[in-house]
Amino acid sequence: MADCCSFWNLTLSDVSRAQTGGALSLAELPFNPLRLVLLIAWVYLCLYSVQCVQFNPFVPDKYKGLANVLALVVGPVLLLGLFIAETAKKSRRSQESFFAVLRDQVEHAVTAVRTYRFKSRSDEGSALHLLDSAGRSMDEVYGHSGGKIADARILDLTERTVANALERRASDILIDPKDGDTYTVRLRVDGALTTVSELDAKTCRAVINSIKAVSGMDIGERRRPQDGGFMARKGHAVASFRVASAGALNGEKLSIRVLNKDAGVLTLAAIGLAAEQRALIEKALQKPSGMILICGPTGSGKTTTMYAMLNQIDRFTRNVITVEDPIEAVLPQASQIEINPKADITFAKTLRSVLRQDPDVICVGEIRDEETAEIALRASQTGHLVLATLHCDSNATALVRLLDLGVSRLLLSSGLSLLLSQRLLRRLCDRCKQPVVLSDKQIATFERKGIDHSHMFRAGRCKHCNQTGYLGRTAICDILMVDDQLKAQIAGSEAFLADMKTNDGKKSRSRLRRHGMSKVAEGVTSLEELKRVVG
Repeated sequence: MADCCSFWNLTLSDVSRAQTGGALSLAELPFNPLRLVLLIAWVYLCLYSVQCVQFNPFVPDKYKGLANVLALVVGPVLLLGLFIAETAKKSRRSQESFFAVLRDQVEHAVTAVRTYRFKSRSDEGSALHLLDSAGRSMDEVYGHSGGKIADARILDLTERTVANALERRASDILIDPKDGDTYTVRLRVDGALTTVSELDAKTCRAVINSIKAVSGMDIGERRRPQDGGFMARKGHAVASFRVASAGALNGEKLSIRVLNKDAGVLTLAAIGLAAEQRALIEKALQKPSGMILICGPTGSGKTTTMYAMLNQIDRFTRNVITVEDPIEAVLPQASQIEINPKADITFAKTLRSVLRQDPDVICVGEIRDEETAEIALRASQTGHLVLATLHCDSNATALVRLLDLGVSRLLLSSGLSLLLSQRLLRRLCDRCKQPVVLSDKQIATFERKGIDHSHMFRAGRCKHCNQTGYLGRTAICDILMVDDQLKAQIAGSEAFLADMKTNDGKKSRSRLRRHGMSKVAEGVTSLEELKRVVG
């Protein structure tokens, strides 16, 4: 008590020195700051010890009232006693020495603080959280394996990798083993791959396991191909991802597709189609039946174009049902069904059930087999408008591939109404594009073909486009209307299809090149980009 009085007592001599001495030194202050800090810390530890006593199994219920009173007076001493008792219990249970368990307890406490620091830094930097398909966070799915700091670093690295891909507008994240000791992380931005980092094998395998765990995949299986998916939340925005793994030389590779959530609001004009092309598509979309088939290689924007077509349809007056794998964007006033082969929900089985749900428009995410192709084409003959995509090079090869799948020529000719094959060209960055310098030969060629070359540009470099010279992409298309004459030729002659595969394939590439050349003349893209994509 005397100590406490002397602690707060202010003598007259102290006051006089304070008034005459100007700035106070630490020794001349009316109280000791260190003692004040210790007093506040003691009070908070006492309050904390009350909470610990209330929920501690070592304190019997009938003594908890007395223990709470003691905690308010000698809280830190009580906390130390409880800590020693818990350590002794763990020592007996694990049959390890008391000091070994004590050391582990201290390490776990330090790790918890450092883990919190890493998590806070991640929240401030990317503010992005990975979730599984059920909405659970990575902490719930993957855990911290007993609170090891290495796990916190791995989860932080995984989230930063995904956040970096979203910031760069990447469509794919590829994690591949380079050799036995190194993995590469590459991003596909606007169709072009670029390496963003290299990680040591041990770290990258842990990152792969984190992604597989949140994607609902078996982390113990590294050779057999697997599929999964997860989500990423940043504030109120949510992005979806599709994951595929496969065993490879020197390790396991992972491919992550970033699903285009903006596809549900795009229009035909926004994706880059010319006015006359939009008119042909809109005319086909107004028909009550028939099949519109969208063709192109992987990554050519087929699904985005399909969504743009669906946005042209009045979904209030027409019953629209889509069958997708996976659902990339939400379409209001449309019934969207996702394929799940593990649950035996396939395209063919789902299409059969969809036909019994009074659809006006059926959208098939991808034709992969004979059964799906046949059901879709028959639906287009029975009063349904069918939109579908097919992986192939051109409109002519689409017909050949459907025949290879086993579809009859008569069914093919009567069901198809429009074929569209497309590619994606990178758009020049408006901030750094520069006027192109053409040779005399090129100028003469363009003038002979009637092409205006006064607004042609080439790629520059700036921070806005990440030193690539390109920002965003636009579509070029080749449209083939299946009229009565073409229907008769498809149904009647195999020689016609063989001739179409060779000759029309060249014509299709020429039409794509012509559409791309108009983009070059408008200054939308460059000659180098057109040559890279079309040839």
